[in-house]
Amino acid sequence: MSFVKEKDYFKDREEFGFKRKTISDSVLNKLAEISRLSRGDILKMTTIAGSGHPGGSLSSVDIYTLVYSLANLPDDDVVISHGHTSPGVYSVLGRLGILDTEEILSFFRHANGPYEGHVESHLPGIVWSTGNLGQGLSAACGFAIGKKLKKKDSKVYAIMSDAEQAKGQVAEARRFASKFDLNNLTVVIDYNNRQISGKVEDIMPINIKEDYLADGWKVLEVHGHDFKEIYEALHTAVMDDTSHYAIVARTVMGKQISFIEGDEKYHGKALSEEELDRALEELGIENDIEKYKRKRENEEPVKIKADNNAEPLIELDLGVPIEYKVGDKVSNRDAFGNALVDLGKRNKPGSIVVLDCDLAVSVRTQKFENELPEFFIENGVSEHNTATIAGALSIRGFQTFLSDFGVFGVDEMYNQQRLNAINRTKLRLVVTHCGISAGEDGKTHQCIDYLGILRNLPDFSVIIPADPNQTDRVIRYITNMYGNVAVIMGREKDIIIPDSKGKAFFGENYSFEYGKIDRITEGDDGVILSYGYALHLAIEISDILKGSGLNLEVMNVSSPLAISNEDVLAISNYKNVFTYEEHLLSSGLGCILGNLIAQSGKSVNFQSFGVSGFAPSGSTGDLFRKMKLDPETIALKIKEAIQ
Repeated sequence: MSFVKEKDYFKDREEFGFKRKTISDSVLNKLAEISRLSRGDILKMTTIAGSGHPGGSLSSVDIYTLVYSLANLPDDDVVISHGHTSPGVYSVLGRLGILDTEEILSFFRHANGPYEGHVESHLPGIVWSTGNLGQGLSAACGFAIGKKLKKKDSKVYAIMSDAEQAKGQVAEARRFASKFDLNNLTVVIDYNNRQISGKVEDIMPINIKEDYLADGWKVLEVHGHDFKEIYEALHTAVMDDTSHYAIVARTVMGKQISFIEGDEKYHGKALSEEELDRALEELGIENDIEKYKRKRENEEPVKIKADNNAEPLIELDLGVPIEYKVGDKVSNRDAFGNALVDLGKRNKPGSIVVLDCDLAVSVRTQKFENELPEFFIENGVSEHNTATIAGALSIRGFQTFLSDFGVFGVDEMYNQQRLNAINRTKLRLVVTHCGISAGEDGKTHQCIDYLGILRNLPDFSVIIPADPNQTDRVIRYITNMYGNVAVIMGREKDIIIPDSKGKAFFGENYSFEYGKIDRITEGDDGVILSYGYALHLAIEISDILKGSGLNLEVMNVSSPLAISNEDVLAISNYKNVFTYEEHLLSSGLGCILGNLIAQSGKSVNFQSFGVSGFAPSGSTGDLFRKMKLDPETIALKIKEAIQ
């Protein structure tokens, strides 16, 4: 059987794209055979690997067979939300010729292979990596609204489990789809009423149909192993441009294997070789796993180039930076908002998309909303959904900005940002109210752990601009950066950092470069390294110390996660090295730089100054004094450390 011809067979059928009202017997027979073979593949690959999730894969495989066979790939998107059913997905993609069945069977869950335990977007046919349940519908919403913004008429299918419907992010996504009339989105829910610990109705009762109806969806219920019923429901959903649909497909875990049907024990348990032999006999399939076991032991997997259907970002006209004069009272968030709207106005509408969680006024994106409302996506208080939607949009060619308070955009969205990183998204995350300088809002809104959190995410760059001039240049710069970027800023109006001549240090002759450390003042008795709002206070500390005859250089480390070895060696040449920040000591710049200096083998007088715990409400000045981070206190500590 030719792999390639199987998908081609469906492309030539009237049912392709679910356009025909009814499904023909010939197509039904073809689907049934692919599904039968895929069931055998599910069981073989999990037994060979010694692990995996056969139960749910067997309940979802008929849905996968129908959707992947008749969806118009790659124009349409198929998002698998319950990623643990990867054996079902891989087996169907293999039988359609999109993947190689022999490779899948041999190298499922192999350390050197591409066929991981949960679906991965580096594989053809898979557009979004999942595993954390509850995020697939949000990603599908991102792809669906992206198609609408680009005026594409292709479709998005999200295939989900029943148990994950209990998650709050799913509810956020349901409401989002209704608000933005995502009539190009169809959800198919595998309702097998089983999860790891037992029946869904016992673990956490969910009124799936009622939940979707209440949030403005149309709902169809079908027999999840009847291709005719599923097809007709998908036809109805695709042809109705007045609404978005949820199709609740009632299925059986372990379907067609008599001794595991309806048994949640096989949710995540592979069959033994004896059980496999019995199951394949029931399916009428030869047990040929020995050849795949030999291949797994003696050969290396074929490499597959990573490709999640990502579209290249639009190259923007960056314009001319806005310059703020020394003495101007402007916050970094104001400079961000001004730069963002400037970029939006000077580029083709739709090049930039901005997402908000009911904080546009505070994070200064309301100017963009006023100028380009069609490309401003207001999600309300739905942070988890927003983070995933933003990630999905960012791999569809949009310069995607998500702005929020730090405690929401970094702390609350961490799990979603982690999955964004896994999906190689290109998100521009701009967060405000970071540091104890968030002041009167109190400890719940003072983000003091952003470096400690974001440094855990591979492929996440972090920039903390020191003043409005640097902020403007950073916002323009990041549109050309690879991967995900977080820009961190505070709440206060920031001091315009001056140079030695009293002009703006980050003014007309300055250009931002990621990883570059800026020398703000000179000194030969030591160096203070700082960033963000604290930088102007570090300069004040240096000025105080001059009165005691100590000249300390001040450096701006705006990219704390990208300090080069050369910079570490240069910093280590100072006799006295100090870091100063409004971030937790345990995970901030002091921790990062201290580790790097220790690894360099250099011996220096090193001390870090930062936040040791949560701060209360209060003015910025009062909080710095209460936390013993005010310039006078730090200057005295540095003087003592040097002497």
